[in-house]
Amino acid sequence: MEIVFRAAVIYLFLWLVTRALGRATLGELSTFQLVLYVAMGDLVQQGVTQQDYSITGAVLAISTFAVLTAGVSLVQSHWPRTRPFTHGTAIAILRDGQPDLKALSGEQMSVSDLFASAREQGIRRLAQIELAVLEADGRISFFTRELDGDSDQHDESGAPEKPNVG
Repeated sequence: MEIVFRAAVIYLFLWLVTRALGRATLGELSTFQLVLYVAMGDLVQQGVTQQDYSITGAVLAISTFAVLTAGVSLVQSHWPRTRPFTHGTAIAILRDGQPDLKALSGEQMSVSDLFASAREQGIRRLAQIELAVLEADGRISFFTRELDGDSDQHDESGAPEKPNVG
């Protein structure tokens, strides 16, 4: 029973650590963050099982993590108001072409990371971005507007207008 208790404590600690480290997805982790997560795996095993190398100890530890993960999902599905606490919420990090430095700092994200993400989406100028939102999963959603001279004229349906041939 001690392994179950230790696994539950470590699970909660890991959840807090991953929430505190920010919202980077696996493909966006820095080298240091990746090394930290890999090292945590080994350290967790030692802390949970106290060098208990038995199959029973491993099964208990993994089962505890699985039950707690399923429990968090169940809580979210029954009580949607818990989702911001367990998974976070989306945050606007840029409005009308101007980065929100306070929001970026709070999420441990640099302006250069924001610029790089915009370039990956094919956005050339910040002025094109009406709103950028850092999603709870670490991705950034960009909502752009068309600037004068950036595109051909379009009618209300979004289709290009036919040129007047006279």
